[in-house]
Amino acid sequence: MTHPSNVSSRRGFLKSANALIALPFLESFGFRQFASAASPIAPPKRAIFLGMGFGVTRESWYPDVNTVGADYEMPKVLEPLQKHQKDITIIQNLYHQYSNDGHSGSTFWLTGANRYAIPGQSFHNTVSVDQVAAEQLGKDTRFTSVQLASGNSGGAGESHGPGLSLAWNRQGKPVSDYTSPVVAFHRLFSNDSTPLAERQHLLTEHRSVLDTVLADAKAVSKRVTKSDADKRDEYFQSVREIEVRLSKEEKWLAVDKKEPISPLDEPNPNLEGVEEIRLMYDLMVAAMQVDASRFFSYRMPVDSMLASLGASMSAHNMSHYAEGDRHAVSELRDRHHAIMLAEFIDKLKASKETDGSSLYDNVALTFGSNISTKHNLTNCPTLLTGGGAGFVHGRHLVMDDPKTPLCNLWLSTLQGIGSKTDSHGDSTGRIEELFST
Repeated sequence: MTHPSNVSSRRGFLKSANALIALPFLESFGFRQFASAASPIAPPKRAIFLGMGFGVTRESWYPDVNTVGADYEMPKVLEPLQKHQKDITIIQNLYHQYSNDGHSGSTFWLTGANRYAIPGQSFHNTVSVDQVAAEQLGKDTRFTSVQLASGNSGGAGESHGPGLSLAWNRQGKPVSDYTSPVVAFHRLFSNDSTPLAERQHLLTEHRSVLDTVLADAKAVSKRVTKSDADKRDEYFQSVREIEVRLSKEEKWLAVDKKEPISPLDEPNPNLEGVEEIRLMYDLMVAAMQVDASRFFSYRMPVDSMLASLGASMSAHNMSHYAEGDRHAVSELRDRHHAIMLAEFIDKLKASKETDGSSLYDNVALTFGSNISTKHNLTNCPTLLTGGGAGFVHGRHLVMDDPKTPLCNLWLSTLQGIGSKTDSHGDSTGRIEELFST
């Protein structure tokens, strides 16, 4: 990593390397003196999607539906967020019409896909909202998007569903993620000690293998059925994505990763549950500070979170709560999510951009789940914060239609951060109430 004392010399190197690669928003890399020499560049828009799995405690997470607008009372388990109430929006009556599996909450949360859309197939997914934003607005950063997950976020047993990722590409395939704070830390901030020439050679080898595979696929494609042709086209698109990624890696090979502005040590590999979530939040803040990426999704742990809070039951057992221990554990989980989210908002507000605004002012953050409670798939719990999408916060909104597409929110977020998008999933239009009082 580059030591802070070397910042001045690093800046000189980067200026001399303009012929090699154009680096946008240098001021967000920590070079305050460089940025102050001219009018500050407007900070980029960013988006974060935090998916929790297994929903919430319905009786104590949702505000009273009869109290809408700015004068609502913060629900009991969300009281740790009270100090940020004017910067939060809670929406009720959002819904995914195609969701029909209480154990696949995260799989379709950001896509709104109909899993049975293709006859004869038992599973189908589409592109997630974070990837739509990233493909348009994430081209100038080292990492087009960052997918975080927990090694303990599980599959169906934790109500996250298949894929092990919140993010899905244009072919409806899960986008690989970083499954621990240690992996995320090194991927985002640790520089590769392998000599540049050797890394360039390795990329060339990858391209050579890719070219060979593609040539073989094209040769076979001359004698395939219609069904196989569709699979071939999907494969070619996947190859194209690999080509784009390799091209981007080549652009950034000679540019060292930036050290976090705030000191951040290598994470303890044994962190789980609450402390893992806290550290993942810190890593996102650090990545945004140095403009490593602008789009993040995090599939949060469930079972390990309960264990870290001292609960001995599984998340699935907890979700089928009634009065008693399971209900208490469910509320304990919700309250700690609120505590950590409040801390996250504090850090986003405290991190300043070069124009005097904060990270908070330029990020659109969504916290929620595709499941409301138990296996109930209506009224998806949805909490919004951040100024990046231009939403007017400080309110409790209840949609008139109890089956308002959740994808209307994703469309609103995309358009709010500047993505040129007319629809997403089963959206019917953006939620105008978010943009006005």
